[in-house]
Amino acid sequence: MTALLGCCTALAVTAGCGAPKDSDSAAPTGHAARAKHYTGELADGAKWVADVPQDFNGTLMLFSHGYGPLRARSAPDPKTRDAFLKRGYALIGSSYSGSSRWALNVAVKDQFDTLDAVRKRVAAVREPKRTLAWGESMGGLINSLVAQHGRGRVDGALSACGIVAGGLDFNEYQTDGDYAINQLLVSGGSGSSGSSEKQIKVSGFSSDAEAAASGKALAAAVQGAQSTAQGRARTALVAALSNQPNWFSGRQPPKAHDFEAREKQQAEGLVKMSLPFTLGARYQVEKAQGGPVYSNAGVNYAQLLRHSRDVPQVRALYKKAGLDLDKDLAKLTRNAHTEADPDAVRHMERTAVPSGHLAVPNLTLHTTDDPLNPAPQESEYARRVRSAGDGSMLRQTYVHATGHCTFKPANWLAVLHALEHRLDTGSWGAATEPQKLNEVAGEAGEGSYPSFLRYTAPELVGARGRDTRAH
Repeated sequence: MTALLGCCTALAVTAGCGAPKDSDSAAPTGHAARAKHYTGELADGAKWVADVPQDFNGTLMLFSHGYGPLRARSAPDPKTRDAFLKRGYALIGSSYSGSSRWALNVAVKDQFDTLDAVRKRVAAVREPKRTLAWGESMGGLINSLVAQHGRGRVDGALSACGIVAGGLDFNEYQTDGDYAINQLLVSGGSGSSGSSEKQIKVSGFSSDAEAAASGKALAAAVQGAQSTAQGRARTALVAALSNQPNWFSGRQPPKAHDFEAREKQQAEGLVKMSLPFTLGARYQVEKAQGGPVYSNAGVNYAQLLRHSRDVPQVRALYKKAGLDLDKDLAKLTRNAHTEADPDAVRHMERTAVPSGHLAVPNLTLHTTDDPLNPAPQESEYARRVRSAGDGSMLRQTYVHATGHCTFKPANWLAVLHALEHRLDTGSWGAATEPQKLNEVAGEAGEGSYPSFLRYTAPELVGARGRDTRAH
């Protein structure tokens, strides 16, 4: 279910993306070394950290980290931390408490409690001029919930590479892809697995090891399918259902109508990153919710596919392979019988699904081609915010890049400048226009960065509640 990472490159799966990297815990250098470092503990056991520069500029920044070990962090990475401290921002964050790395049931409270604890403990930030929330990946979702409940506590929020459509939709489309692998590439498909092979477990796990084994097995099925035109066509269908982007590696994405190259990139993303990580994390998600939250009973997969921008690619590859797409979609619909644990679903709805209401301005940042938390998350979030009547409070920005949370300090500084402009003037104005963002990022003097561009995220495939039910 969960592409829930913090900051990682496209191939850094085994390093525990979203968890603090070795360099995060190394001795601080530069401006971080000259800042005062504080630590503390909340009543529920969550740890907090604070880095306060000598020349504090009055803005306190509350950071929500991504999926991984429950360890407090004040910034996404050391270079971004140093760039912010150099400019006088004070940085704080908590580890979150609880028994699961999917910490949504406690994270928002722990973040607000951290804010209170630091302000009581650290005199220099007791009365900040402004408090901003920021976070990435799972922390981007936490941060959007902070923005939802933050009136009087924070002034604005930056949510990067976030699971902003919420945990339920995120789980549904990821597991739809896993289900399609089982149905089409493991059971009677044209991959390396034979039709008599037992299907791979995709939910209801009893341990991290069991979940990780399923991720490895699903990835092997996709890898094996690449040896035939039929397998590649079915992989394209899997990728469409799971919102897998068609750029994973290389300096530039494949050409728009080079469907074979695009499918190859999708398969690479599924095998090397998406499947191993999302299945590996699913036990922690189900543990936090108290049971499986995935359901596809009654879902019409032909209707579901119609929401994908990749329909032309899927149809073209099916035609080239001599396969009947309608027949495969009918099979998926016919065999869709999985039911979720109702209590687990209700728990996730309460703790991990944004309502769309915003108490403070929220600016989001995403790569165009994120293999773990695809950009269509943003389109669903925007739809929800508009439906709640708070569309003017939200702006969404994108950088032309592949990878999950692969931002540079200059990207962070540019979106921070745009949010500050909104708070200073009461209007977004041109601050979120790509030209302005690139101008600010270039002037930051923090090295190279992926460029901002004008981009509209595709519709999120797999979101329930639309015309997705079988009739």
